[in-house]
Parts: sequence; C-alpha cells; structure tokens
Amino acid sequence: MHSVSRATWLSTLLPGAGQAYNGKYWKMPIIYGGIGYCGYLAYENHQLYRRYLDAFLMRVDSSGVDQYQGIYTERQLIELQNIYRDYRDLSIIIGAVIWALNVVDAHVDAHLFYYNVNDNLSFRLQPSMFQVGGNYGIPAVGLSFKINLDP
Repeated sequence: MHSVSRATWLSTLLPGAGQAYNGKYWKMPIIYGGIGYCGYLAYENHQLYRRYLDAFLMRVDSSGVDQYQGIYTERQLIELQNIYRDYRDLSIIIGAVIWALNVVDAHVDAHLFYYNVNDNLSFRLQPSMFQVGGNYGIPAVGLSFKINLDP
C-alpha cells in the first residue's frame, strides 16, 4: 500500500526522497538544482555583504585602509551592504519556498498514485446541424465540440 504520509515525511526530511518514493525520479534534479542554486546565491551574497561591511567598519574605526578607499563613500558602502543582505535573505526565502513546494508535490503526487488515467480521453470537433430561434427556427450549420471522458 502506498502511504501518503510516508511520502510527505520523506520529502520533508530529505528533499526529493518523497518523489523517489512516488517513483517520480525525474523531479529530483529539479529540486536539488533549485535548492542548491539558492544556497549558492545565499553564500555569494553573504560574502559580498561581509566584504562591504568589513570595509565600512575599517573606514569608521580608522584601523586601516580598506580596498574600496577612493571608490565608494561610506554611504555607498552602507547601501551595498543593504543590497547584498537583501539578496541573501531573498535567496534563503526562495530556497525555503522550493523546499515547501517539494513537500506539497510529494504529498499531492502520493494522493494521485492510484489515480486511473485511461487512454480513452479524447475530444472531437465535428460539423453539426441545429435550429436557430427555438424549435421552429431556421436550420443552421455549425461545429460541435465533444469531449469523451471515460471513468
């Protein structure tokens, strides 16, 4: 018996494990790629944030000459800190959203594990004749759209 709660918990504890349990292995690289890229962006933005923060602190403390002396003012260093801190935080939030979507996807896919998808799903566009203006109206020609959904 396929367990919905097992797929959900597996995916919560280890991203992609719920998809593997459901047999949807092709989704795992997408999940790991998204979370990994967000982690990479968070790390890089944190490094830039720390670089500008350290330069600002060196300039304020007068403890030495920073590498941005003559390039950025103190106000610009503060703005750069704020920008890269916001980018870092946004990367972390997007990574958490990808993780949450991973859990939701495993949960929904586990619910639909035994869903019967019949090959007899079809639609047909065919000419038809019908009455315009009620039962005693003028005959007209048109197109009808028929959808066949067999349970």
